[in-house]
Amino acid sequence: MDLSVFLFYLWATTKIMDKLSELGIKYGTDKIGSHTYTPIYNKYFQFIRLNPLRILEIGYGGYGDPDKGGESARMWAEYFPVSDIIVTDINPKNVTDVGYSFRCGDQTDDSFMLSLGWFDIIIDDGSHQSEHMIHTFETLWKHLNDGGVYVMEDTQGSYWPELSPKRKVTDYFKALTDGLNYNEVRRSGYQPTEFDQTIVSIHFYHNLIFIFKGDNTEPSNTVKNV
Repeated sequence: MDLSVFLFYLWATTKIMDKLSELGIKYGTDKIGSHTYTPIYNKYFQFIRLNPLRILEIGYGGYGDPDKGGESARMWAEYFPVSDIIVTDINPKNVTDVGYSFRCGDQTDDSFMLSLGWFDIIIDDGSHQSEHMIHTFETLWKHLNDGGVYVMEDTQGSYWPELSPKRKVTDYFKALTDGLNYNEVRRSGYQPTEFDQTIVSIHFYHNLIFIFKGDNTEPSNTVKNV
């Protein structure tokens, strides 16, 4: 039995499916079915979904077909009914939906990406190429509000040479976990990076990474760097 059909059957018979998974099935997004992202997203977003947020999702779906894609955009629009949602894609799309706006542009075009403004939630479901994902993260992190969350989807590309010929996005974020404890470094003159000081937690899941932004300047209770 197809996983999405099974999940719908589970919901219909037990009524225990979370709100976002219901919407994912309703709109046919692969965030539930071929992936199991929606229950994880709901875990973090269920308490803020009625807040007026600014949300960016990179990647519209449908590849080069201008009339295909938008399944997750429609899901987010209903899940976050009072938020300002922007969805981007490198391919032009014929979009007539309400509840979100579409912008055509390349996620590696810094001028385009920064022109979109500041956000509370950023979701990278774009090219899935590690270099693109890392570059976009380093560009947009400064445009993520304090208390915001940045999400990397489909990190399985880290293990495919054609998508990660130089470095893996998973390795990149594993390295950043040391920055959570930079004030414990016993090294005179260590200069913390912006990421050291503003990443408060990193959560890893199957093919999914959540990075949370805030104040990470709590000093060590034992180490004194001078």
